[in-house]
Amino acid sequence: MRRVSNGGSEPGVKRYVLHFETLIRHTVRKFAAGLAEGAWVLDAGAGECQYAECFSRQRYLAVDLGVGSARWNYGSLDARADLETLPFADASFDAAICIVALEHVREPALVLREIARTLRPAAALLLVVPFFWEIHQAPHDYWRFTRHGISALLEQNGFGEIAVDPAGGYFRLLARTLANGIKFFMKGWLWTLFPFAVMLLAPAAMIAPVFDGLDARRDFTLGYICEAKRSS
Repeated sequence: MRRVSNGGSEPGVKRYVLHFETLIRHTVRKFAAGLAEGAWVLDAGAGECQYAECFSRQRYLAVDLGVGSARWNYGSLDARADLETLPFADASFDAAICIVALEHVREPALVLREIARTLRPAAALLLVVPFFWEIHQAPHDYWRFTRHGISALLEQNGFGEIAVDPAGGYFRLLARTLANGIKFFMKGWLWTLFPFAVMLLAPAAMIAPVFDGLDARRDFTLGYICEAKRSS
């Protein structure tokens, strides 16, 4: 458990290009601001504890198995543990976050059940899951979630008052895909084509998000930001 200082806000260009990441951080900060001072908060699948700074007023506890990426520094974790068998007593926490981690576990339903077990009744959960997203942290990348699937998993494993919001629509997704297309040319002999890829893809990637408001249904999205409460 640590107390840490709040970080600054992201610049506008970064918010525009990395919409999903900055939307997540904004949501985590808002979630933290709504919690009582001194509340115990579980970060399930914390990785490098990048959201610790958002919980300077609370008692933040980070847990992760520490196998996602060999390049990551897991030294700030409070506990290394499998999320399917959390080493905490029932009703230990006032709130929990699980940020783009559920796709990396073999049994997501069991993980949600374990998080629910460690939460006090009516405690809040902030959960972020991917929908259209590239494979990452292979081979520990197992799942993608629809809005209906993640709602069902939450409901079946101890949560109610569920809200699931898409992180942008088709044109945000298109912009991210085009940006990833540029990165495709940043290796081997493909570097020779990199200037042409930038000229072709970068303008479209910058323009596409302008039209995101046209996608009212948002069936095409990078992922979902979910909030729920531990059922009584």
